[in-house]
Parts: sequence; C-alpha cells; structure tokens
Amino acid sequence: MSGLDEILNIIKSQQKENEDRIIKSAENKANEIKSEADQKAEKAYSDYMIKAKVDQEREYENSCSSIDASMKRKILKCKVEMIDSVIENTVNKLKNLPVNEYFKLLEKLIIKHLRSGEGVLYLCKNDLNRIPDDFVKKISIIAEKNGSSIKLSDVPADISDGFVLQYGLVSENCSFRAIIESEKDSVRDTAAKILFG
Repeated sequence: MSGLDEILNIIKSQQKENEDRIIKSAENKANEIKSEADQKAEKAYSDYMIKAKVDQEREYENSCSSIDASMKRKILKCKVEMIDSVIENTVNKLKNLPVNEYFKLLEKLIIKHLRSGEGVLYLCKNDLNRIPDDFVKKISIIAEKNGSSIKLSDVPADISDGFVLQYGLVSENCSFRAIIESEKDSVRDTAAKILFG
C-alpha cells in the first residue's frame, strides 16, 4: 500500500503542478489581454480626445468666421442704407432748391447733355408752372453756342424733377433720380468716401 500511496502522491503532485501551471498560464494570458485592452482603451481615448480637440477648434473657427461674415454683412447693409439715405436727401435738396438756383442747375445739366441737331426739352408739370422768364432764352443761347437748338415743350414729362431731352428718336431722362441711377456706383463711392473716409 505504501507503494500505491506513493504513486497516488506522485500523480496528485503532478496534477497539482499541471493545475498550477494551467492557472498560472491562464492568469498570464488574462493579464496580457487586460494589458492589451488597457493600451487599446488608452489609445482610443487619446485618439478621441485629439479628434475632439481638432473638431472643437474647427467648430470654433467656423463659428468665428460665420459671426465675422454676419457682422460684415450687417455693417455693409448699414453703410449702404446710410449712403442711400444721403442720396435720397440730396435728391430732395435738389428738388427743393430756390427756383433760380434750381433752374441754374438745369442749365448746367442741359449743357452737359446737349447734342447736335434739334432738341426738345420736356420739364415736369411742376417746373413748367414755375419757369423763370429768361430760362427759355438762356437755354436757346446755350444750345446755339454748342451747334444745337432746343425747343421747350408745353407737354409735361412724366418725371418729378429735372428734364427729358429728346433729339429725334433718342431721348435722355435727366431727372435727378435717373442721373443718380446712371452714376450710382460713382455716386455711392463718393458718398462712402465722405461718410467713411
């Protein structure tokens, strides 16, 4: 029996060693897996944080750009409104000039728009009713000096100020608003320089 006990002890001892080795191997493998998982988790976290920071910075920059563009649009809109207001005030001041000054201004504009040939000058209804006595004579003299002739029509033009000058089939609207519209860009540039430097 002592030989059998000895064999059983040897088998038990070997079995214990095998179990310890298997457990040790499993523990080592588990530690390796855990260590690898920890490294992957750390890397994933680090990658996520880097990406999140980049995304956050991009979003911040986009927000700043959007706000900046919005502010610039609002400032531009405000400037355009101010310029348009100045233009509107200028048109109103021109319309409301004293009669003599108003018609002197029309004379200057007529000189600027004269052509050769026979022209017909159309005024608005309000201006036809307040023409200074010497106006027709003055524009006739101006036209003759420039190799042209102008006849004043007693039919009012459908404008609120200024005049329409017609040579044959060609007519030019010289109402203050039409002149400003035709020169809008340069008028706006000039107004912008005066208003905003």
